[in-house]
Amino acid sequence: MRVCVFYHDKCFDGACSASLFTRFHRECVAAGATYEYHGLVHRAGALFDEAAFTGDENAIVDFKYSTSPRITWWFDHHQSAFLTPEDRQHYLACKQDAACGRRKFLDTGYTSCTGYLAHIAATQFGFNTKPLEELIRWADIVDGARYDSPEQAVEMPAPAMKLTLIIEATQDPEFIPRLIPLLTAMPLAEVLAQPFVAGLLPPLLERHQGAIELIGSRAAERDGTIFFDITDRPLEGYNKFIPYYLHPRATYSIGLSKSSFRTKVSVGSNPWTKADPARMVNLAKVCERYGGGGHARVGAISFPPDQEERARAAAAEIVAELRAKNPLA
Repeated sequence: MRVCVFYHDKCFDGACSASLFTRFHRECVAAGATYEYHGLVHRAGALFDEAAFTGDENAIVDFKYSTSPRITWWFDHHQSAFLTPEDRQHYLACKQDAACGRRKFLDTGYTSCTGYLAHIAATQFGFNTKPLEELIRWADIVDGARYDSPEQAVEMPAPAMKLTLIIEATQDPEFIPRLIPLLTAMPLAEVLAQPFVAGLLPPLLERHQGAIELIGSRAAERDGTIFFDITDRPLEGYNKFIPYYLHPRATYSIGLSKSSFRTKVSVGSNPWTKADPARMVNLAKVCERYGGGGHARVGAISFPPDQEERARAAAAEIVAELRAKNPLA
């Protein structure tokens, strides 16, 4: 059996989910299967290429729902899991079918897709998650921003955080597929020590320091909301906690950046804020108005790379809205 696993690309939770799915599937579903990995990214326009679903089984983890009949497994935990109301109805109909419903799963209450997938695999298929406790714990920490402090998040002392830096920054399409099988085969410190991984870290740490300095020079905080625009600088990714490291009293952060395939509006909230959670804005709902999505506390919107002004206008509207709704005011 040939299994194609589609995962949220350049995302620690996405890579961990793909790795955990592989081990679960091999141990509980098809011992002799072979696995191929394909990264998915949020971009303007179509997210899926039907022609890519070529496996005997095709799985999507940590990414939006596809109605394709070729998709045999799906796991997600995002509030914005569906592109359209019709997609949601398709999923709900699937859950009424005994065969389909046993292979497609959504629960927005889980911090990470890795943790959710582990729960389903253990409780419904008898998968042993005990050897993977480190991976599951760090997927929850990274995807849920459950760091002890901004310093821990930005200074990145743990192997999982250094792996996150590499995963988010890599431009090599073969790197993450090569990394995925290792994440459930050895401790994360050993994964980081692999020569093809370790050699990437020093220049990325240097670039990370440059990103801190760049965002520090651009970020302006007012009424509890940070805004910065780095679209003129070639930065494919950056640590999303840098704004709160630099402005620890802020509640929200909006960043405008540009990469080779999109102009991105990143919308986040400070994990260490003193604000009353009941007064916080649901950022997934804000981003959905512009075709994006995410979680209640963090989201993003992708525009085509040639629509920078549309992205800038959306960012300005969101900044004004969040500054007007400062929960600490």
